[in-house]
This record gives sequence, C-alpha cells and structure tokens, in this order.
Amino acid sequence: MSRDKFVELAEKRVSKALKDIRLIGNLSNRTNYTYTDEDVKKIHQTLKKAVDDMKGRFDRKGSEDEDVFKL
Repeated sequence: MSRDKFVELAEKRVSKALKDIRLIGNLSNRTNYTYTDEDVKKIHQTLKKAVDDMKGRFDRKGSEDEDVFKL
C-alpha cells in the first residue's frame, strides 16, 4: 500500500476511534446511567490494553487477534 492510502485510512480510523472514545465518555453521566467503579476500571484497562497492543503491532510490524469487550 502507498503512503497516501495509509494516511487516508489512518485519518479516518483515528478520527472514528476518537469519536467513539468521546461517546464512551458520555456514559459517565450518572443521571442517565448506573455503573460501578469496577466497570469504569475495566473499560479504562481494556482501552489502555488496546492502545498498548496497537503500539506493539507497529513496533513489531505484526498483527494480533481481535479481542471482544464484555462487562
């Protein structure tokens, strides 16, 4: 793949990921949602692991299996 295709896909995918992370942040509204500190911790750990795994893939130039998140 060319650099142009990488830039195009990276911009789209990172923008989508940022939007989705903001939407996850909207779940913090206690007026609309009930959750525990353990739920928040699990979400945070899962997202952090995904970012760490993504960084590792760039460092290793490889791929990993996809995880599915469940509370």
